[in-house]
Amino acid sequence: MTPTRLTALLTTSTLIAMSVVGTSSAYAEDDPNDPPGTEPSASAPVEVDPNDPDLKIPDGATLAQAKVLDIKSVVEDQSGDERREDTNTNVTFALQAEVLFGKDSAKLGAEAKSRIAGIAEEVSNQNATRVRVFGFTDDLGSSAHGDVLSKKRANAVHDVLTQTLNDADITYEVRGYGEQYPIADNSTEAGRKKNRRVEVSFPRTEA
Repeated sequence: MTPTRLTALLTTSTLIAMSVVGTSSAYAEDDPNDPPGTEPSASAPVEVDPNDPDLKIPDGATLAQAKVLDIKSVVEDQSGDERREDTNTNVTFALQAEVLFGKDSAKLGAEAKSRIAGIAEEVSNQNATRVRVFGFTDDLGSSAHGDVLSKKRANAVHDVLTQTLNDADITYEVRGYGEQYPIADNSTEAGRKKNRRVEVSFPRTEA
């Protein structure tokens, strides 16, 4: 039976955030410096006239600099094994490590290749030519061990993607971040399970 899909639509098209002032074929790099997904993607905000009489702000207050927030849609299957995040510029898949690998292993399990093949199909549908594969762990064990394991897992997923897509025009960025950039609370097993993951992301190029 198809699992129930939970969809959270965050923000709306081109939101302007204002506040009143006054009253996130390569192998994993050994030393990844830049955090994932930090490049700017939204366009410049719409200009707002602070002297517009319809703009109600307290006397003496000024507007902070406006920011544009991307449209973001998050879909997670009921078990939480797979998560898809869409913005107006990027698609990101996050697969929990338990779906792909055995405990403390970087060897792909039986179900893993079909899951990765589904992601490869979406890469192809979007005509993406740049793909990021990032591995992450929880904070149990040593940081050094988590760094090594996350790199090996990212490399394993990368290998299947390259074999499945077989496209020399695609450039891959593969990194292992270990326990950095958790998406859930590491103090609970449910949170640690979410943090043990491999993310595959690529630009949205489909019209």
